[in-house]
Amino acid sequence: MPRKIVVAAAQMGPVARDESRWHVVDRLISMMREAHRRGARLVVFPELALTTFFPRWALQSEEEVDSFFETEMPNNATAPLFEVAKELGVGFHLGYAEIEAVAGGKRHHYNTAILVDQKGKIAGKYRKVHLPGYAEPQPHHPVQHLEKRYFEVGNLGFPAFRTMDSIMGMCICNDRRWPETYRVLGLQGAEIIMLGYNTPSANPSSASEPLHLGMFHNLLSMQAGAYQNAAWVIGAAKAGIEEGVHHMGGSCIIAPTGEIAALATTEGDEVITAECDLDKGTYIRETIFNFAAHRRIEHYKLITEQTGVVPPPE
Repeated sequence: MPRKIVVAAAQMGPVARDESRWHVVDRLISMMREAHRRGARLVVFPELALTTFFPRWALQSEEEVDSFFETEMPNNATAPLFEVAKELGVGFHLGYAEIEAVAGGKRHHYNTAILVDQKGKIAGKYRKVHLPGYAEPQPHHPVQHLEKRYFEVGNLGFPAFRTMDSIMGMCICNDRRWPETYRVLGLQGAEIIMLGYNTPSANPSSASEPLHLGMFHNLLSMQAGAYQNAAWVIGAAKAGIEEGVHHMGGSCIIAPTGEIAALATTEGDEVITAECDLDKGTYIRETIFNFAAHRRIEHYKLITEQTGVVPPPE
C-alpha cells in the first residue's frame, strides 16, 4: 500500500524586532490553513520563527535577552497554533529560542525545534548542535552572528521519532551543512528530515565570497543529505530584508533522489507543498546506500575521535 503524505514548507518574510508573538502566530496560522487547503498534513516553519533573528545584536541585559526566549511550549501566545493544528489534523515543526529551567535555579538557553503531531501534541524535540558564529562581537563584520553568545550546544543529539506514520528527524540551520547530521538520522531510518533556517544572503565572515554561492551551498547541502540518506528533506527559511539584513530564503522540499520537488519563488510569507512518497527512497537504501552491506565503520574513527584538521606527518 502506498505511503504518501502531502507536506508543506512555510517560508516567512521578515519579522520585525517589535512584532508581537501574537501577530507572528497569526501569520503562522494563516499559512497552516493555506497548507491544509492544499492537502498538507505536515507544515514546517523556520528556525526562531516567533521572533526576529536576535543574535545579530549584542544585547545588553538579561531581561532583554530573555524577551526573545520561551519558557514553556505551548504558552499563551502559541496555544492558538496548537489548537488550529488539532482542529485541522495537521502536524507541524516549529523553531524557537528555549529556556530550560533545571533544579537549583540554573537555566539553559537553546536554539530549539519541536515536532507536533496531528492531534496537537508534542511528539519530539531537537536542540541545535552546530552553532555557528562567535560569542563576542566582531567589529569588522558588517553583520554580527552571536549564536555562541546566546545558546548552548544542544544536548539531545539527533533523535528520530516514529510519528504520523513515518520516521522523522529534525535539525536547524547550520546543522544542514554537516553530513554527520543527516547520516545519524539516516542510520535511524529517517524518512523525513525537517529543518528551519535564517541565513544571510552574503557570508558575513567572508566579504570575498561571491553572492551566488550562498544559495548554491544552501541547496547543495540539503540535496546531498537527502540523496545520501534516501530521505525527504523539508527546508523552511526566513527571507527578505529583516532589520536591515537580507535573508536568502529558498525554502524547498527535496526528494530522496536529491531532486527539488518544490521551491519558493518569493521573499515573503509563502507556502510550498509536495506529495511525498515515503517509499521513494527504498531502492536507494537497498542499493547504492545500503548501509548494512557497504558501510565500513572501522575506517571512520577520525570522525568521532578528532574535531580539527591534523595533517599527516611530513
